[in-house]
Amino acid sequence: MVNLSSLLTNLRKERDRAAREVQRLDKAIAVLRKLVGRKRAGKIQGPKPRRTLSAAARRRIAAAQRARWAKWKAGQSKKAA
Repeated sequence: MVNLSSLLTNLRKERDRAAREVQRLDKAIAVLRKLVGRKRAGKIQGPKPRRTLSAAARRRIAAAQRARWAKWKAGQSKKAA
């Protein structure tokens, strides 16, 4: 006949090991959830949708970049001389 005391001890050890594993997994899930950040109703969402710029905003950004390049190029020609 199987030693029930030994069997009970082994089952308790296995239960404790499984509980530690569940705690470890819960911690990993919590860390990942913080990294993802946004969640809704307990579910993790995907990435943010891309924002669209108006044509006028794109023109302003392009003009500002052209101005920065012109300023930089003007500085480079002074250094070369």
